[in-house]
Formats: sequence, structure tokens, C-alpha cells
Amino acid sequence: MKKTFLIYALLGFGLGSCNKDYLGREPESSIKPEDSFKTVKDLGLFTKSFYDVALPSAEGIYNESVDNIVKSTLDDEITGKRIVPVSGGGWTWDNLRNINFFLENCFKTVPENLAAPYAAEARFFRAYFYFDKLKRFGDVPWYEKVLSQYDEEQLSRSRDPRTLVVNNIMADLDYAIKNLGTEVNDEQVNKWTALALKSRVALFEGTFRKYHKEFNLPDAEVLLKQAAAASSEIMESKKYSIYNAAGTDSYGALFRSVDNIDKEVMLTRKFSDGLQIWHNVNYYTITASYGKPGLEKNLVNSYLMKDGSRFTDKPNYDKMTFKDEVVDRDPRLSQTIRTPGYKRIGGAAPVAPNFGNSVTGYQLIKFVGDVKYDNFNRSVNPMPIFRYAEVLLNYAEAQAELGVIKQSDLDMSIKLLRDRVGMPNLDLAQAISRPDLYLAQDYDPNNVMDAFKGVILEIRRERRVELVMESFRWDDIRRWKVGQMVTRQFKGMYFPGTGKYDLDNDGKDDVWIYEGDKPVAKNIQLLKLGSEILLENGNSGNVIINKHITKKFDEGRDYLYPLPVQELQLNPNLKQNPFWVN
Repeated sequence: MKKTFLIYALLGFGLGSCNKDYLGREPESSIKPEDSFKTVKDLGLFTKSFYDVALPSAEGIYNESVDNIVKSTLDDEITGKRIVPVSGGGWTWDNLRNINFFLENCFKTVPENLAAPYAAEARFFRAYFYFDKLKRFGDVPWYEKVLSQYDEEQLSRSRDPRTLVVNNIMADLDYAIKNLGTEVNDEQVNKWTALALKSRVALFEGTFRKYHKEFNLPDAEVLLKQAAAASSEIMESKKYSIYNAAGTDSYGALFRSVDNIDKEVMLTRKFSDGLQIWHNVNYYTITASYGKPGLEKNLVNSYLMKDGSRFTDKPNYDKMTFKDEVVDRDPRLSQTIRTPGYKRIGGAAPVAPNFGNSVTGYQLIKFVGDVKYDNFNRSVNPMPIFRYAEVLLNYAEAQAELGVIKQSDLDMSIKLLRDRVGMPNLDLAQAISRPDLYLAQDYDPNNVMDAFKGVILEIRRERRVELVMESFRWDDIRRWKVGQMVTRQFKGMYFPGTGKYDLDNDGKDDVWIYEGDKPVAKNIQLLKLGSEILLENGNSGNVIINKHITKKFDEGRDYLYPLPVQELQLNPNLKQNPFWVN
């Protein structure tokens, strides 16, 4: 026992050691619980501390990669180069210690009826914390009290089953739903935010259990019903709506607005010039400093035509040049990337896509604001953490996965998203009778084979288009068990050969793909074939991204992350996730 305690004392991070240094101590800002939690105001001040550490940063939202947005470099999740870390690797528990410390002490001096809303806030964040751990590791130890550094039994526990963790997350969220306020507030969690998180958790876990049959997990349908019910309760409340004050441009306006749009955005991370709190999204999209992010060709192909028909049903769709392929498409495409006629806010003239800032040529504009915010780390538009659009998508997907979806379900979910951009609604009968073969080639190997296959594929399309650049994609790929999608060759715009191209259809050439000596030319992007730009067929075809980097996804291993080596050494009761070798 003395030897084990010495190891705990020396290491200072992870779960094994973190139990002593973090889970088992009072927060540094505290003196004693009885002095810190005397009044309701004290409780409110403490719960505010959860927001900054628990919720994703702006970069954690817009800096999406995987296969929606590709860059000049690839994440280890895509190359298969993840390794078992020595320490860290997401196995950190200090935020949980703060939450449990609060929950143990918030009722000691403040009456229960007054303290309950703050306890509900804390339990929301405990659910949020454990959902992240669940997605990453699967089974994890569930702790709901602050541990003593001498509590060897608890410090050396094995992981609790995934089913128990999910049940406890749901219990925390049910308490939060019952005890949080109902007033709309996009800076503080409320009943509706807790319902949105319950919907998110239940949909993730319900579909994970449905498609990952190798884990033999029960109650997939129970969870999907919970996802639908939580979403439905928000929808029936009429507290939120889809923002459409800017006409068919409302989708783009929602993300670049510096004002809060709390009718759709349920919880947000806010930024301010006055408070000198900024993020970096403008600079991220208009420079080469962050891997030149661009939309991937498969996603571009997935956007429907404006009349609701499929782009990939058009003859020779795969050989269209840029200015032709973007005509009459779902308006969300032109509000996500630069298309002909695009003009920067605060800019005088239209600007074409720039390969110097986007490896695929499909240059991002979602979240991009006024040119005055273009300097490094100077953007101030809010970043959505929960928004009503996700709730609608969760509802439609849960109903479809349960096999009970009706046209009326689509009318009160998908239709609202389509209405915003002036597109026709999704037709259930047509989707079921004519599944999209282009989408099916990605999903068919993974058991989307039932009678509702066609509508499930369409809802997945809608989710991908609506939520792009909001960092949902990696979780979606894992829960649907479609990891092989990230191993495809990533592509960009199509070019029939070398030569000059007018990308924005203004009569002036924007790109010159050349061979041999570099031409002398002004006001045009010069790209040397074979070095600065690679085409699929050598001297023609789609732009090829990361051609020489092998992508790999291990179906038996890569849906979960490995536990760090030090934690396994400290606690012999912890077992590594399947097929990860230390």
C-alpha cells in the first residue's frame, strides 16, 4: 500500500494520480465549504466556473476536420497513427472533482429549494463531462463524490460498464430538467439545454448500440425513444425557432452575426471587443496558417439542387467545373463556401476562391465576419454549442432509426430547415422508394438495410449539410460505424486540364494551372501541376489532397481511444480498450 501511495503522490495527473491531486482536494479558490456556500449568490458564482472549463472553445467548434473539411495535414485518427499515450490522452478528471465538490456541499447551508437549481446546473455539467468520456473511452469509472487521497479502494477501482455510465448521465439530466429554470438564456443552461443534451446523448448512444453489435449492448430502442421524446418536448414548448429574419441568406447570417440570436442558439460561447475576448475564425479561413481548410468533394456533391433533386443524378455531374456545379444548389452551399458573386462583409468587390487558403478550392465562409476582424485572433461572433436545428435533426433521425417516422415528423423537423433556405421539404415516400445510390455507397456496408434506409440516408445528408463546421462529424462517423469513410481519397474541384479558369464567372481568370516554367502574370493564382496542385488523372480530374499520406481505420480498435500507460500501471484493475497495444 505504501508503494502504491508513493506512486500516486509522485505522478500528479491522470485518474490514478489525479484522484489524490484533484478528485480528493478542495478547489484552490475555496477556503472551507461552510464559508464558501453560505448564500444563493455563492452558489451561482461557483457554478459559473463550470462554463469556461467544460464547454468547447471556439476552435473546438469551427476547427472541424475528419472528412467534411480537409487540410494539408491529416489528424492521427485518419492516418491510423494514434498511439497509446504515456499519460493524458483525455483521461483527466479535475473538472469532475470541482463538480462533485459543489454537489457535496451546496445543500449544507442553503435551503434545498433554493440550492436545487444550482445543483441541477452542476449535474448538467457532470453529464456533459461523462458524455465526453463515454464517447472517447466507452467504460469509465463513475464517481459522484470527492475522493480522499487515502481511499485506496475507490482510487483502484475498475471501469464501470458503459450501460451504468449512460444510466447515471440520464439521471443527472433528468434532475437538471426538473430543477432548472425555463427562461430562454443562451449564456446559461436551462431546462431546454438539458433536454437538448439528453437528446444528443440518447441519439449517440442509441445509434451506437444499434450499429455496434460487437459490443452486445442492450436498449438501443429505449435510448432512441428518449432522444425523440427529449427533442419533442423542446419542439412542443415553442421556446425556439429556426432563424429566418434574413430571407434565404438566414443560414449564413446566423453564424456571422455578432449579435446573439437566442431564438435558435440555445447555448453559446460569447466573445467581445470590450472584454478583449476573441477567437480566430476569420484568420483561420483566409490564411495558409491552419492547413488551408476546404470543403471535401464528397460533401459538395451531397448538397441537393435547390428544387430538392439530387445533384449526383445529373449527367456528368462528376466532370463539372466549379462555376457550373454550384448553380441552383441548396443555398446552404453558397453560405458555407465562396461561390460566384461572393463579397466579403466590409469588402468592396466580389472575391473568388483562393487555393492559397484552401487545399480543395472550396473555401470556407461559414462563421466568417467583417474584414475588420481579419487579423489574428480578433473575431467576436458567438459560437453555438447547442442550437435548435440539431434538436430537429435529432428528432427526425431517432424516429427514422426506430422505424416509426411519418411525413408529419419530417414536416415539423426537416421542413423547417429547408424552409429557411427556400427549398422543398423531404418527401418520405419518395425517399423510401428511391434511396440515393450515391449516399448508399458509403453507408450500405454498415447495415442501413431496412425499409427506412432511404429516409435515414436523407436525414444523414441533411445533418451533414446543416451542421458542417460545428464539429459533429467525428461523433456521427463513430456512432454510425462508418469509419472507413475517412480512408477515401480526399478531393477538391474538378479541372479538365491545364490552363486558365474563371472560378467566379466574372469574365476574369482566377486560376492558371501550368506545366514547365512559371508564367509571368498578375492578379491570377499560379499553380504548377504536379507540385502545387495534383489532379486525379495526372493532367486532368479532381484536385487530389494528401495523395502520399496513407489513411487507415481499424474497425476493431479505432472507434474508442486508448487508456494511457501510466494509469494502467498505477491501477491494475483498469484494462486497456480492445486491440490497443501499450
